[in-house]
Amino acid sequence: KSVNPQSHYTNWTIAHVHAGGLGWNGFMTFGILYWLLPRLWRTELHSVKLATTHFWFGILGIGIYVLSMWANGITEGLMWKEFNADGQLVYAAWDEMIPALNPTYWARAVGGSVYITGFLLMFWNLWKTWQTRGDLKDPVIEVTIPEPKAQGEKEAKTSWHRRLEGRPLAFTLWTTLAVAAGGMFELIPSMAIKSNVPTIESVRPYTPLELAGRDIYISEGCVNCHSQMVRPFREEVLRYGDYAKAGEYVYDHPFLWGSRRIGPDLLRVGGKYPNLWHYNHLENPRSTSPASLMPEYDHLIEQTVDFDGIAPKMEALSAVGVPYGEIAISGASGMAGEQAKYIVDELEANGVTVAPNSKMVALIAYLQRLGTDVKE
Repeated sequence: KSVNPQSHYTNWTIAHVHAGGLGWNGFMTFGILYWLLPRLWRTELHSVKLATTHFWFGILGIGIYVLSMWANGITEGLMWKEFNADGQLVYAAWDEMIPALNPTYWARAVGGSVYITGFLLMFWNLWKTWQTRGDLKDPVIEVTIPEPKAQGEKEAKTSWHRRLEGRPLAFTLWTTLAVAAGGMFELIPSMAIKSNVPTIESVRPYTPLELAGRDIYISEGCVNCHSQMVRPFREEVLRYGDYAKAGEYVYDHPFLWGSRRIGPDLLRVGGKYPNLWHYNHLENPRSTSPASLMPEYDHLIEQTVDFDGIAPKMEALSAVGVPYGEIAISGASGMAGEQAKYIVDELEANGVTVAPNSKMVALIAYLQRLGTDVKE
């Protein structure tokens, strides 16, 4: 618990996950291939020394990767929490911290390259093994049929659990039912009893256009780089705004808390900047944040949203408790067009022309909504 405020949302998390993914899943897969393929091909592995070298490359690559990201995560956490003598944030702007992290990203690239080099060694080793494959025809196996038991001879007793393990299908079904029953006893009361769901009176469901923008936010990968949960820490409240409340997420399916901050938290970004700022930032992030690592999203200007396709999404959300009425669902297309026109008119007043059904407009509508329901 004391480490998590320092490490969460930083590259420490990335290092932790990749250590498991590359080390556990990767090495287990490599080991299976080295063991299984020569047996399937009825030959010997081309080179045990090359396989050993592969694993050393893997260990070295993971080590460089993980250590560099641990250093990155600790650096990020400390910079996020750094205050000057006047009690102000030393790094108030997000892009002020980026230059200090760049060397660790280069080290991460080196570690990943070393790991991939080991993988290429395995590919070459297994290719050479394939070239020496033996006869792959199915062998003829003779099976000796045991003699029948004499009359009156009893079979050896086995436990009920052992007999159940001998029936894998039945064992799987019973295990699944047991787990499902336990989950239902926990989940159904928590969802069925309304008092268990935290609510805030001012929080309302997303409008049709904002809902479309949220889908774009997810599909374009914005959720992978930005969190939407301000923790109740002094530095986060000063940097982002009031800390998050559980009731704010009651209509988010799924919630977008995130696990990594490549950029700043966006829970309170609604109304913080004008629509034109968001347009410029999405079209060319460097125009508003010179040190930004964010890719350009100018393709959203030409891509369009199908307003008629929003109503089915609202119907699906209403089935899980979001209070969209029949009138709102049937009029979704018109409501989306009206809200889009408001944004388009403001952009045109600043010399920017964009279609009302542009994905850029829908995404701006969603960003401008974030956090506004609970702002004072």
